[in-house]
Order: sequence, then C-alpha cells, then structure tokens
Amino acid sequence: QVQLVESGGGLVQAGGSLRVSCVVSGRTFSSYSMGWFRQAPGKEREFVAAISWSGATTYYADSVQGRFIISRDNAKETVYLQMNSLKPEDTASYYCAKHRGGPYASSTNYEYWGQGTQVTVSS
Repeated sequence: QVQLVESGGGLVQAGGSLRVSCVVSGRTFSSYSMGWFRQAPGKEREFVAAISWSGATTYYADSVQGRFIISRDNAKETVYLQMNSLKPEDTASYYCAKHRGGPYASSTNYEYWGQGTQVTVSS
C-alpha cells in the first residue's frame, strides 16, 4: 500500500508563486515515476506534470509549460510542484499520484492518489 499526502496549497494573487508538496510512504519511492493532476469544480481531472523515477525526465501539460516545475527528492520521499506566474485558471485541487506505466497524461495510468490540496488564484 502506498500513501500520499499533499500540502502547501493556499490563496495567492495572480502572478504569484506557490509550491505544493507530496510526501509518499509505503513502497520504494525512488523506483517509480510520479505525476501531478488538478481538478477544478465542474471540470474533469487534468494532467499537469510528471517526473521519472530518477528525476532526469519531466513532462508538462501545455497549459503549464514554462511556468510550473516538477521535482523530487528521493531521500525525503517527496515530489514537489513549483508553480510560478499563476493565473486564475490554475485554481483547482491539486493531486499527486503514483505512476504505474503507460502514457503519463492519462489518469488511468496512475494508482494511489493523495487527498488533494486546494490552490486558489485571485485576479
């Protein structure tokens, strides 16, 4: 069993920055890729970013490319999402998840999800 706990969400003004974290426990964190998704009210969950087990490779949704940075610290069993130049449309609950194989952008290729952390960007 893998447990994921997100933190770091909050309220920020447009143009600001925020970093959310996800602490993982239960299995060898350094052996699998991780992803971040988000879901706004009334919308489907969407892919944000993913990172390979080593951290050497990262993937981003077009909507966040150049503004968000995903990283990981395997010693701390934590994955991060640094969000810069935030926009009101980034407002959502942000979820981390353990990747189990297949294309990174599909939520069906992830198992074990955190409870989410709310990010609200005011205009």
